[in-house]
Amino acid sequence: MASTSRIFEYFVVCGLGPEIRALDGLKGFHGAEEMYMPAFIDQFPHSGHALYPPPPPQLPTCVLPAGVRIYSSGLDANDVSTYPRSYPIVLTEGDGSKIYVSCIAFRDPICEDIIEAYQIPVNSFADKCICFVSHSPCFQVLRDALEEIFVLCFSPAGCSKPLWDIISHVVSNVPLPTPGKDRVLFAIDNCLLSAETPPKEWLPHADISFQPLVQCLDVDKLIQLFTAVLLERRILLRSNKYTLLTLVSEAICHLIYPIRWQHVYIPIIFSSGVDYIDAPTPYMMGLHSGVDTSTVTMDGVVVVDLEYNRITTTEDIPPIPESEHSFLRGEILKLLQPNVVAIDYMKINLGSMGDYSLRTAAKSWGQDHDFQLRLIFLRFFAQIMSGYRNFIDNALPTGFNAQAFLKKRSRVTNQPVESMSMIMQFIETQGFLDYLERCNNAEEFTNNLLDKLQDATGRGQSPLAIFPSHVADPEIITIADSEIEGSEPGNRHCYKSFPANARTEEQEEKRKSILALVGGASKQVPSSPAVRISGGPKAESLSPRERAAERERMVLDIKVKLQGLWLRLLRLGATEDPLSSFEYGTILALIESDAEGIGGSGFVECIREHIHSGWQCRLTDEQFIAVKELLKTAITLASSRDDVSTIRDALEVSAEMYRKDPNNVQDYVQRHLLSLSVWEELHFWDGYFEYLMENCSNKSTNYVTLVTAQLIVMATHMVLSRLDWDYLISILGI
Repeated sequence: MASTSRIFEYFVVCGLGPEIRALDGLKGFHGAEEMYMPAFIDQFPHSGHALYPPPPPQLPTCVLPAGVRIYSSGLDANDVSTYPRSYPIVLTEGDGSKIYVSCIAFRDPICEDIIEAYQIPVNSFADKCICFVSHSPCFQVLRDALEEIFVLCFSPAGCSKPLWDIISHVVSNVPLPTPGKDRVLFAIDNCLLSAETPPKEWLPHADISFQPLVQCLDVDKLIQLFTAVLLERRILLRSNKYTLLTLVSEAICHLIYPIRWQHVYIPIIFSSGVDYIDAPTPYMMGLHSGVDTSTVTMDGVVVVDLEYNRITTTEDIPPIPESEHSFLRGEILKLLQPNVVAIDYMKINLGSMGDYSLRTAAKSWGQDHDFQLRLIFLRFFAQIMSGYRNFIDNALPTGFNAQAFLKKRSRVTNQPVESMSMIMQFIETQGFLDYLERCNNAEEFTNNLLDKLQDATGRGQSPLAIFPSHVADPEIITIADSEIEGSEPGNRHCYKSFPANARTEEQEEKRKSILALVGGASKQVPSSPAVRISGGPKAESLSPRERAAERERMVLDIKVKLQGLWLRLLRLGATEDPLSSFEYGTILALIESDAEGIGGSGFVECIREHIHSGWQCRLTDEQFIAVKELLKTAITLASSRDDVSTIRDALEVSAEMYRKDPNNVQDYVQRHLLSLSVWEELHFWDGYFEYLMENCSNKSTNYVTLVTAQLIVMATHMVLSRLDWDYLISILGI
């Protein structure tokens, strides 16, 4: 990360904006019993003046996942339900990088202009959430700084400077510490805070406590969850505390190191996103216990109830092999229950005979326990992946000789290969294949702690030998407090509600126009029904950011629906005609009804994910016809949009799906797409052949074979379409 990188990228306020909408899309105020859509209210810096891309448009929905409720009163010292709540959330971007957000949600008075425009009862309150946003996993620093901002705002003593001046100073001036080299000290008013990150040679930075994970789940449940995550199952965490959902999700992701979670990762789902649970692909998601899931199918989902130490699933999770399981269970018990494990030991000082983990675990849980727990799981990987480097073979499609690895393990452990179900599934996961690919990266190879641990174990060294023996004291970097021009010493700034940031003239005009329209409409037609957001007027009234958030929710919703419909289409009984089924009709409607192509590209994507999950691509005659017609529609509509990417992807999946014809010969869907007019468009060939040739150089033999087969089919298309062979030769460079 560049030296100009900062810990705090944005300070954001979310809550009830000037344009009020209920969660179901109805515009306007519909009473205090309704839940409302959260929106961006304020932020620093404004997106156009920041070093970083703007906060994701779905941020308000994520930080207030239950929506915004309107109340008749604010904080009540005698009612715990009115207390502010502090919790972290984690968002995942399209490239897999994470955004870390510290949140404080609280009841705050609704602005008077909004109350007047929507005729909300006076002195009403609504949920509001203030947030620090960062790409650095400095959970504790983000939380400490945010809580100090909150306390300053509502302290009777007030703060020495205007609150937004303090916020802007912190966001603009606190740099990200160099890993293992320096410690940054900074102040928020009179509170001194510090930040530092571990050296690159250590375990990846995890500024969280692992204690909540081991407190919520006993050892056996913890190992069961760990195995389910390692085998890339569909994981749903349940808790009535948002903090717990995020901390447990993050903790388990760190315990599978050096493997990385490669799939959907949403530690806190917003309440209206409960349908995402039906997605057939691997995911790790968290859902508040109060959200009803009776409308979704839980088949195959590993449901982890953190309140009741309970894990339920309809599919078996294969156990870890006995030797590694005994090691893992025993070491975790030593860490969690040292007094029980060591109850038979002599009460004298045995010096070097004492076990390191036993000595450190006698005190209350702290950072050293977090480190020891992570090291236990790394030692587990060193055992279960013992000798894996000898079986890396880049000539193979997966880059790994799995059969030889399993046979070698069978000889060493004297256990049959058939009993290694868990390991067999593990080495086929995307996480394991991603790890093998990263092993070829020079920087990853240098800092590969798993390899270092296996080497150290082979030499009889302590596991601690893989970490630097001496770490220099960090350099102290002190960020000077800001001097606000015009501020008078001793002058205090006090607030009864969280203040609004100074708005630009354009922002103020937009706010006034929105509220004026609302106020005018309510006076002219006070009894008129609200308009649903699904209509045309909605798009005109939403800001670009809101439109982007709305579109992102729509895309995810369509993809989840397509995945469920696709699987149900394949499961139709022998007596059911796919072409007349509800599933076929709904998929077709989703493909045809969207001018942006979300339905078509999403359908192709869910087929691709199904193939990657191990599906053998065999179709019945009826399924073959249905899939062929759906892909024809997707390709035709993509052609009208010049969407070469979707056409290319559709051709690739069609080249793998087949049925057996009357002569028992495999008949592929792709062969039946010859009649489409898209092949007459030269611009398509230009993009498609360029894609094929670029990707052949660094792909496996199987991939090149598939591309060769596709080129033959493409050539057939061109002959039938009477295209110029000179054009093909010029593209291929032959």
